[in-house]
Amino acid sequence: MWSFFSRDPSKDFNFEIGEQVDGIQEKSVWTLHKGKKKGTSEEVSVFVFDIKNSSEVSLDIAKAAVKRLKTLRHPSVLTYLDSFESDKVLYLATEYVEPLSYHIEKLSLDGAQKELYIAWGIFQITRALSFLNNDGSLRHNNVNIWSVFVNGSGEWKLGGVEYVSSTQDNNMIPIKILPSLEIYDPPEKNDPTKSRQMTKCSSDMWGLGCLIWEVFNGPLYQQSTLKMLDKIPKQLGPLYCELVGANPSSRPNPADIITRCRKMNGYFKNDLVDTLLFLEEIQIKDKNEKNRFFSNLTPHLDNFPDSVCKHKILPQLITAFEYGDAGSAVLAPMFKLGRLLDENEYQKKIVPCVVKLFGSNDRATRSRLLQQLEFFIGHLQASTVNDQIFPQVAHGFMDTNPTIREQTVKSVIHLAPKLNYNNLNVEVLRHFARLQAKDDQGGIRTNTTVCLGKIAQHLHPQIRQKVLISAFIRAMRDPFPPARNAGILALAATQQYYLLNEVSTRILPALCQLTMDPEKSVRDSVFRTIKGFLGKLEKVSEDPSLRESMEADVNTATPSLGNAAATWAGWAVTAVTAKFYRSQSDTDRRSHPIVSKILNKPASLEQPSSSSISTTTSSVTSMTSLEHEDGSRGNDSVSDYDYDQWGDNDNWGDMETGGQMASSSGSGGICASSDPTSPPSASNTNRVTDGWDNEEWGSLEEELVSNEPDSELTSPGDGWNREEVIDQKNHSPTWGGEAQGMTNRKLQSWNDTEFEPLEETPGANNKLEEARKKREERKLMRQKELEARRASRGSTGGPMKLGAKKM
Repeated sequence: MWSFFSRDPSKDFNFEIGEQVDGIQEKSVWTLHKGKKKGTSEEVSVFVFDIKNSSEVSLDIAKAAVKRLKTLRHPSVLTYLDSFESDKVLYLATEYVEPLSYHIEKLSLDGAQKELYIAWGIFQITRALSFLNNDGSLRHNNVNIWSVFVNGSGEWKLGGVEYVSSTQDNNMIPIKILPSLEIYDPPEKNDPTKSRQMTKCSSDMWGLGCLIWEVFNGPLYQQSTLKMLDKIPKQLGPLYCELVGANPSSRPNPADIITRCRKMNGYFKNDLVDTLLFLEEIQIKDKNEKNRFFSNLTPHLDNFPDSVCKHKILPQLITAFEYGDAGSAVLAPMFKLGRLLDENEYQKKIVPCVVKLFGSNDRATRSRLLQQLEFFIGHLQASTVNDQIFPQVAHGFMDTNPTIREQTVKSVIHLAPKLNYNNLNVEVLRHFARLQAKDDQGGIRTNTTVCLGKIAQHLHPQIRQKVLISAFIRAMRDPFPPARNAGILALAATQQYYLLNEVSTRILPALCQLTMDPEKSVRDSVFRTIKGFLGKLEKVSEDPSLRESMEADVNTATPSLGNAAATWAGWAVTAVTAKFYRSQSDTDRRSHPIVSKILNKPASLEQPSSSSISTTTSSVTSMTSLEHEDGSRGNDSVSDYDYDQWGDNDNWGDMETGGQMASSSGSGGICASSDPTSPPSASNTNRVTDGWDNEEWGSLEEELVSNEPDSELTSPGDGWNREEVIDQKNHSPTWGGEAQGMTNRKLQSWNDTEFEPLEETPGANNKLEEARKKREERKLMRQKELEARRASRGSTGGPMKLGAKKM
């Protein structure tokens, strides 16, 4: 066949003709072939009419079809591209399509997807017929499954226009050249009495009824089978019966069908039709309508066919983002549909949008973009990340809003493998050093330490040697308990990067200082980590030949966790590759009084419980939209150096569990001061455990807390879900500087080899002492009142109370 057409002298035709497509034989005067536009790879369809072996009548019909299709322009009518006539053949080039009968046979959809898709297809053909009958004053006269085609986007297109006639002509139904098409003629064709009742759309509505039956049952071979309604959806049943009714005047107008079926609970009223119609009219929608639409679109995409999503919805989303005012709401559905593209298409369509997005000054856009980073970072070239994206991301480290700083820190996890030496080992670490030391949000300081542990494997070996130990020891001196715990577990998880000399002279002494930490969870992690490091030293002491293998990864650019040095810290390795700190407040909004700890609190204070009271309040960064993880480390510990027990039975989430988080609460992630008249104990302290999340990274909530013990917690607002983002300059959280000593700490860079402990302000201990004295005074007053009441009861007569002992 190919050689036959290649000999045709139609060199002026701009399309190459390929193999024939089955599906319309004996149902059309044309044969359908695949084609390509010359000089490009654009696929088209070419309808071929063999002039040499056909009659004059057939040729006239074919020419009339070309002329008619050339003048019809509608989204649901087959798109004309070009035509060419020679002595032997007539060519008609259209958009790439395949016959509907063939398309339905190979359709892999089922369930809700198939129902929505077929409803959309029938809607499109009904809309095309309304255009012909009402707007064009034309009758199609050939509506059936063989005259409908489907393009690459899954859209149904009405073709087969060989028998189109004007409604101004007489009501005669044209005679079909092919006998196989006569089965679709309405009954009034052979009944003169009924032909007088014909309307401008009655014959096409009969054809629409035949098409609906064929979509659900297969090709029609006998008109009597149209009475079989078993496979017709019940929602469509009444309308179908009207379409195939014997009386032509009772058949509805296609415009009325659309109106009826688009009402609530109508057949055309579904998510797919609503979505595609909105996208067709998106240019006339206002900004609020667009934002609502895109925000609600993502959950529905799973029920839409991939072809429709890829070729119809995604291009509209990209266009809406580039040229419209869709805003950040378009990001989630756009990135979700990006998975349907191959690598070349992704680079061409999505990556330019991503690069443009990172330059946005809108905080909501930047926050959502950072949250979606893991879904598209794999498609970005390293040069693009370093030259165009990272410079924009780096601005977030210094943002005044905690949400952006938090998301920026976490984004480094995904960016690190693609960053060059300077960006990762210089720029990122410079920002991390500042955040870990100076940021007023405990959660951000904690997660900076966690993130540093996660990206340790990507750092240059010399930088690792210089930075890690200093950074983690600094974290271990943080007033915020989760930050101290993060430093301990990060040391354990990255233990293969340290020389044994450093373990003995720097790491173990720093760890031993925390064996008396007020927090039980911190002490548990410390003892476990100390035993692990001691076990390494003991093994090398017994067998010095092991030292080389223990230090094998210290100077290795791509270390392996399978060597002898990594076997004991599997629990911490799992931790550092899994969890980030997250506040309890986002999943448990109940108010719990939580006691606050002071790292350097004098041991002379009288609190006997494992939790001590701080008379000041501190705010904690909370991360919304994160799942809560319950659990407790418990008091189990390894009593000997059984390295097999250091497996994955614990995870990073245990960092804060144990119920003693110093600066977190169940209300807004804030540590509210407890009543100073009621010293806490193990029995009366409500404890809330915070979690470490590895799924979603939500936003941070800033909470404002009064320093009064009984004050209510107030929140200026939550994170990125609102377009207005809280400016930390205007809403700075109360951090309890007196207790935590955050403002006057002595901070050193990671280049230092010695670290001084974080100092507290001199006024903090004075206030603690005053609070202690007040509690003592109130306690004495209550005791005196109780003694007075007892004395008064003893001196007055009266009936004895039940259970009282008569003196």
